[in-house]
Amino acid sequence: MKANDSSGGGERTVSASDRWNHIRKLLERSGPFSHEDFEASPDNLEFIMNNCKVLVVGAGGLGCELLKNLALLGFLHVQVVDMDTIDISNLNRQFLFRITDVGKPKAEVAAEFINKRVQGAQVVPHYCKIQDYDSDFYRQFHIVVCGLDSIAARRWLNGMIMSMVEYNENGLVVPESIVPIVDGGTEGFKGNARIIIPTQTPCIECTLDLYPPQINFPLCTIAHTPRLPEHCIEYVRILLWPKENPFDSSIDGDDPTHINWIYEKSVDRANEFKITGVTYRLTQGVVKHIIPAVASTNAVIASVCATEVFKLATSCCRTLNNYMVFSDIEGIYSYTYAAEKRDDCIACSQSSQTIEFKPDVTLQDVINFLTESTQYQMKAPGITTVIDGKSKTLYMQVIQQTEQNLNRKLSELGISDGGEITVADSTTPKTCTFKIKYQTVSEPEARPE
Repeated sequence: MKANDSSGGGERTVSASDRWNHIRKLLERSGPFSHEDFEASPDNLEFIMNNCKVLVVGAGGLGCELLKNLALLGFLHVQVVDMDTIDISNLNRQFLFRITDVGKPKAEVAAEFINKRVQGAQVVPHYCKIQDYDSDFYRQFHIVVCGLDSIAARRWLNGMIMSMVEYNENGLVVPESIVPIVDGGTEGFKGNARIIIPTQTPCIECTLDLYPPQINFPLCTIAHTPRLPEHCIEYVRILLWPKENPFDSSIDGDDPTHINWIYEKSVDRANEFKITGVTYRLTQGVVKHIIPAVASTNAVIASVCATEVFKLATSCCRTLNNYMVFSDIEGIYSYTYAAEKRDDCIACSQSSQTIEFKPDVTLQDVINFLTESTQYQMKAPGITTVIDGKSKTLYMQVIQQTEQNLNRKLSELGISDGGEITVADSTTPKTCTFKIKYQTVSEPEARPE
């Protein structure tokens, strides 16, 4: 490796041992902020360079910064997952990409760039969805760090990591089964970073109500008097897609064919009402609820996340406890606080889930509750149950015959007080079991929120 000689303007050779001196200063001596378990030793650098395996989820604005930061911190064995390809609009902030890379997979281009730029780096790309891998894939990593722009993807990955926690015969957690998550997110000039240690700190589902609500337009405006390009896109997404069902599936915001179909229909709708401004990028933003990214915010949040990965891997300093928010809208502001675990969390607790309804509750009421509740916020739940020892599908969006069950009472479908339903949803890799409790006439209805 070579660098400019500041004294003579020429080049000097930097030895491999000198390359990591800035890291050695942190790992080979202790300090006032060191974790109580930290042992200063050259072995710490040896571990992060040769043994520690880190998974980066997302190779976009945050992901590019994370890959660069981790490689320069000495994490040479990194894998990255991203299902997206490079768009020309990415180039203003996703600095690992060039104009010649447009159309190529983000994960592959980012990995190649880091491997060429940082000596010894062995970044392995995965051009696919996170859902394409099972728990065996995620178990191989010491730490997972996320730079996602999707709440649904965060929830799925959170559910996967939580489901990997194992317990011994005494009911105690097996420490080796815990894989920490470092999660970062940005929204324009605002951002956040957090550490999730399964069974010890709150997970994504514990704090689901922290995520901002999506912006909704009045349905009457969308259907009859559209005035904005967003109205045209929402018309296609909410009304036209279910009616025409072009791909015989629900909308996938990461599928270019789905976005392109919505874009073309939105342009037709806009032309009809003489509305301008419908673009492919806007269509993708409305469908995926994307807020435009700011490079400086990405850099700040990625640096926090990479630092926390370094602290988790080495114990050289106490980690974040456990949620940090950042804003540079007016000046620079940051605040760290300890978010609290939910004792009844659907993902990270061991408690059973019980939901209460009036005796005349219908299956549609249950689905509405699961999708509208701030605690569950499911997308398109499928519901099954077991009656007389046999599994019965009550509702599944892709099975048209089950639609007739939506207006039927649970009691008519064979679910008595104390009965159980099993729910599957795209927000989690595992199914969830709920016990149904019917309220007596005198009991006020109190559903968990």
